[in-house]
Amino acid sequence: MDQILGQVLRNAVWERLDMLSDLANRADAQSLVSVARSELPRLTEGWRAMLRAHEPDERGDCPTCSTRWHRCKAPCSVWQVAHEHLVAGGLAPQPDVKGKGRRVPAQNRAENRTSGRHALVTPPRQAVATT
Repeated sequence: MDQILGQVLRNAVWERLDMLSDLANRADAQSLVSVARSELPRLTEGWRAMLRAHEPDERGDCPTCSTRWHRCKAPCSVWQVAHEHLVAGGLAPQPDVKGKGRRVPAQNRAENRTSGRHALVTPPRQAVATT
């Protein structure tokens, strides 16, 4: 039951993000202002809540990313992604590299959602063997 509920919650979040991206790309200026006023405070509070959960403890470890057997030193991947998207990306936009900055197809998102990985953490790219 928890797995089903988790999948429903993840799907709802992905759909909301897709809807907001579509609005940002297609809406007229007046609609964008209205959406920004209602959604930006919600999004910033969501980021704050997530980042609070990943604040380093007194040892400098992320309590959320750390496990009993593996300690994750700060800044964890959540803080790194936050910095990349909220700070560095705004100051120095990176050129669009293959696959970066593009919308993830629904089937790929579904694969990531069922893997148990954090939604903001992308798996490392696998090397392609050449012969």
